[in-house]
Amino acid sequence: MVLRRWLWPGRGLAALAFGLGAAVALGQVPFGLQVLALPALCGLLHLLSREAAASRAFALALFAGAGHFGLALNWIVNPFFVDPWVHGWMAPFAVVLLAFGLGLFWAGAAAIAAALTGPGRLRLMALAAALALADLLRGHVFTGFPWALFGHIPLDTPAEQMAALIGGYGMGAVVLALAVLPLCWPRAGTAGALAVVAAALFWGHARQGLEAGPPPGGVVRLVQPAVVQSLKWDPQEARATFDGLLELTVAPPQGARPDLAIWPETAVPFLLAEGEGAALAMGALGLPVAAGYQRVEGDRAWNSLAIFGPGGSIGQSYDKIHLVPFGEYIPFGDLAFRLFGLRAFAAQQGFGYTAGEGARLVDFGPGLGDARVLICYEAIFPGEVGTPERSGWLLQVTNDAWFGTLTGPWQHFALARLRAIEQGLPLVRVANTGVSAVVTATGQVAVDTTDAPAILGMGARGVVDAALPGVLPPPPYARIGDLPLIVVLLAGLALAGLAGRGRMAT
Repeated sequence: MVLRRWLWPGRGLAALAFGLGAAVALGQVPFGLQVLALPALCGLLHLLSREAAASRAFALALFAGAGHFGLALNWIVNPFFVDPWVHGWMAPFAVVLLAFGLGLFWAGAAAIAAALTGPGRLRLMALAAALALADLLRGHVFTGFPWALFGHIPLDTPAEQMAALIGGYGMGAVVLALAVLPLCWPRAGTAGALAVVAAALFWGHARQGLEAGPPPGGVVRLVQPAVVQSLKWDPQEARATFDGLLELTVAPPQGARPDLAIWPETAVPFLLAEGEGAALAMGALGLPVAAGYQRVEGDRAWNSLAIFGPGGSIGQSYDKIHLVPFGEYIPFGDLAFRLFGLRAFAAQQGFGYTAGEGARLVDFGPGLGDARVLICYEAIFPGEVGTPERSGWLLQVTNDAWFGTLTGPWQHFALARLRAIEQGLPLVRVANTGVSAVVTATGQVAVDTTDAPAILGMGARGVVDAALPGVLPPPPYARIGDLPLIVVLLAGLALAGLAGRGRMAT
C-alpha cells in the first residue's frame, strides 16, 4: 500500500500520460503524424512539469513511455508469431515488458528533473535535457537500443537533414526544445518554435538537392527473394530458396550490366564450403555475389557476409559485430562457461553467434570500392557506422521478415537512411522481404538503371539494378559525433539544477 501511494498517480492521470505518450509515437515512421505528435509532446511535458514529487513524476513518465513504446514498437510481437503455436503466448508479455522497460528511461529522466528543480520553466528545461540524455543512454546501455527516439520524429520529412549537422540524438534535443518553448513563453515561444520548424524544412529541402561527387561507375544488383520467415530454415524448402536466389541473380539486366549481386542477411539457408556445392553454384553465375551466410569454424558460428567468386572462392568477408542480445547470443554466456562450465548459453560451444573482431572496410572491386558493411540492426547505431578510414558507401543486409509488414521494416529502413545522411555516404540496403533500396548521400531513394525509383517494397520478389551514387564531403556530425551534444546537455541539466537549488534556498 505504501508503494502504491508513493508511485500510483491515479487512474485518470496514468491514462492521460499513457495516451499522450502514444500520441507522441504517432510522429514516428510510418505514421508520420508530426502535426499531432509535437502538440502531444507539449502536453506531456506540461503534465510532467506540474508534479512536485520526483516519485509522481517518475510514475507519470513511466506510463507515458509505456504508451509511446507500446505503439511505436508494436512490431515486437511478430517474431513470436513466426511459430505461433509454440511462441505466440509470449507476445503480450513481450509488448508489456518492452514498453514499460524502455519507459524506465523516461521515468528516470522525469524523476531527475523533478529532484533538481521545482515546477515551472526550469523544470521544463531540465526535463528536455534529461529526456534527451535518456535517449543517448538508451542507445548505449546494455549494448543499446536507439529505436523510436525523439530525434526520429522528423524522419521522412525534409527536416531529417538536420542529422548531417547534429545527428539523430541532436535532432531529439531540438524536438524537445521546440516542445518546451511554447510552454515557457506562450506567444514568443510558439512563434519561435514555428519559425525553427519552417527554417528546418526549408533548409532540409534545399539540402536534399545537393550535388554529390561523381559516382564510382559500378552497378549493383539488389536481390530480394521474399522468403516467408516460417519457411526460411525449413530443410524441405532450402533448395527452392537457393534456386530462387540463383534465378533472380541471372535475370536479364534492366539496363547496364551489374558488377555485383547482393543477397540479404543469412540468405543461404545451409552451410557453405569454399569450392564446393552452393559456393560453386554461386561462383558460376558470371558476376561476384556478396551474400549473407552463416560462417562456421568448429563449434563457433558468425553472422557474416562474404564475396563469392569464380570456382566457388570465398573472398573478403565481414562478421557481424553488434549482435542482438537473447536473439543471436546470450549475454555472459561464454563467461558462464569459463567460470562454471555451463555450456547451454555459450557461443564458443555452438549456442548462438560469436561477435566479429571489429569494424573494417570490405573492398568490392573496380567501380565499387570500399564499403562499411552493416548486418541487420547494426545500422541503428550512429556511433558504430564510421570507420577510421572513410568508406565510399554503406551496405546493409538484413532479414526484416522478423518485424512483420506494418511498422518495423519501414522504421528500420528510415534509420538506415538516417545513417546515410549523418555520414554523407550512399547506402545500399538489401532485405529478405523488404525494404531493399539504393539511397543517395542525402538519404533519398536513388533511381535504377531505367530511371525508376531504386526500391523494392514489402513482400516484393525481384531485383533492382542501380548505379552506386557518389559521396558528399563528411558532414559536421560525421566529423564530431555526439560529444558536443552530451557536454551541452549535461551542462544545461547542471545549470538548471543549480538554479533550482538557488530558488529553493531563497
